[in-house]
Amino acid sequence: MALTTTTETSPAHPPAVAATSCGDGRAASASHPRLVADIGGTNARFGWIASPGAPVSDVRTLPVPAHAGPAEAAQQYLADLAAAQGAAWRAPRHAAFAVATAVAGDRVAFTNSHWDFSREAVRRALGLEQLLMLNDFEALALSLPCLGADQLRCPDGRLPHAAGAAPGLLAVVGPGTGLGVGAVVHTRQGWVALPGEGGHATLAAGDDLEAAVIAAVRRRYPHVSAERLLSGIGLPLLHQALGEVRGQAPATPWTAEAIVNAALGGQDALADGTLDLFCALLGSFAGNVALTLGARGGVYIGGGIVPRFADRFFASAFRPRFEAKGRFQGYLAGIPTALITDTLAALSGGALAIEQQVALG
Repeated sequence: MALTTTTETSPAHPPAVAATSCGDGRAASASHPRLVADIGGTNARFGWIASPGAPVSDVRTLPVPAHAGPAEAAQQYLADLAAAQGAAWRAPRHAAFAVATAVAGDRVAFTNSHWDFSREAVRRALGLEQLLMLNDFEALALSLPCLGADQLRCPDGRLPHAAGAAPGLLAVVGPGTGLGVGAVVHTRQGWVALPGEGGHATLAAGDDLEAAVIAAVRRRYPHVSAERLLSGIGLPLLHQALGEVRGQAPATPWTAEAIVNAALGGQDALADGTLDLFCALLGSFAGNVALTLGARGGVYIGGGIVPRFADRFFASAFRPRFEAKGRFQGYLAGIPTALITDTLAALSGGALAIEQQVALG
């Protein structure tokens, strides 16, 4: 299922989210309705799939700190939705939750919130036949085959993956609070996510300035990963290190928001240079991901940082650095890149995960 960003309102007037079917649409209607969720440390977004081929709708955000756990938050969402739907209400049988933490076994514990729960206990509390638990980047990767032109911005007009096109491997790099990397590949059983921890790979310099900045960071941290600089937590460090190299280090660290705002407002040369450096390093890293995975179908940029300065991003050195791989420049030139503008994309990944699981029986 694909969906676009909506203004989240109360369930009394729920928004319908435009979507197209990402699966084969043959899943039995008896398996509907379905519940999907995208859960971070601060907010939990819930959505509803009423019938086969239907859009993800009734999207609502609930604050994580206000609820004891995902079962309680989901119960509030479902109770409000049931009141809004009245006689048409049917309880969900299948659900998929994308969570911003590692998923292994029954126990799921968040490092940035108080939620620590048993997946099986949540399934029973909600009366579900099946509850899939996905890492948030696994869900985002699964959303890639479902994304349409209205959910993406492409600098050259080339969509990474178009409906009806030959399936291929698709990759996503997402600078948010941290740096996520994931991919999906098409198999006989459908789309399979390839989760990993690529954001912790060592960051490489592309020129003397980048080498000097990374050396400045290495004086504090013995290993400089891509996430160390290409993320919300990394942008202030990149700004500080660039300042040290230029002899303009700020007395106190800036926030990522302050750096972006100052750069876009033309208020500060160091912030401006930091954003340029961020885009160039991200391009080089994304090109490495494309080469490593063989992502001929396309590379997507997700996360919450880059959409804040999309125009600046497309005018940056990102794409030239993406392709700057020597003898393999031609290989990279043939790989399209796109920016994911849909902040609710992970919900569509959860929807596809349910659809494929139900189809497998």
